[in-house]
Amino acid sequence: MTDRTSPGYAEIAAHYRQLIEDGSLRPGDSLPPMSQVKEQFGVTITTVNRAYRLLKDEGLTLPRPGAGTVVADQPQVASTGAARLARIARTGEKYAPGETSIGHVAHLRSCHDPQVADILGVELGDEVVLRRRVFLRDGKPAVAAFSMIHMRALVDVPELLQPQPFDRFWQEIYTERTGRLTTKSPERRTARLASSDELELLGVQAPENAAVPVLVLVNVFHDDRGPLEVWEDVYAPGLWQVEGEKP
Repeated sequence: MTDRTSPGYAEIAAHYRQLIEDGSLRPGDSLPPMSQVKEQFGVTITTVNRAYRLLKDEGLTLPRPGAGTVVADQPQVASTGAARLARIARTGEKYAPGETSIGHVAHLRSCHDPQVADILGVELGDEVVLRRRVFLRDGKPAVAAFSMIHMRALVDVPELLQPQPFDRFWQEIYTERTGRLTTKSPERRTARLASSDELELLGVQAPENAAVPVLVLVNVFHDDRGPLEVWEDVYAPGLWQVEGEKP
């Protein structure tokens, strides 16, 4: 009989899902034999079997003769911004396995998006800092990421106008220099039609004036003075996202 505090199958699946997302288990790597997992977590073999079946149903693993359960290739998976930040905090790794980024741009730009202006508490046409990059998954554009940052952040982090990526999340530098902690609102998900610029960044070939729907994830960051950054991730069509946030 297992201990009543033993994890359920969903928790065991979440453990290995996290290892896969962080790159500790890479495509082709074998998961431990179910008997070993049974002993490690103090559960029944039925619980382990359900956990492994869930990972398979999610497309994260597959059976392979002679190797047991192995991590599957995931060319259609891209992490969310929240998951990316959580991974950096856990592992220090900026990129998921098979991921990199290109097209880094940083400059001042007039804010013409009413929603972004409202969130940041600025007037339409006011300048904001725009930072842009494109995340590649296995060499193909997966996510166009846009950061719209309140101008007051430039006072303490002038490096925001340098296009090269930071070696850590820029808000950590902001907190060190100001003593102000930043917080993130819950990640929002929506769908809309992509702009022509977004389609170009994502390498999507579409007829002129074609309506191409895309998934958009929005993260908003604040400090004690108010909204600081709006971060939008625009996903290439055909990709699915992994949230991956854990306490």
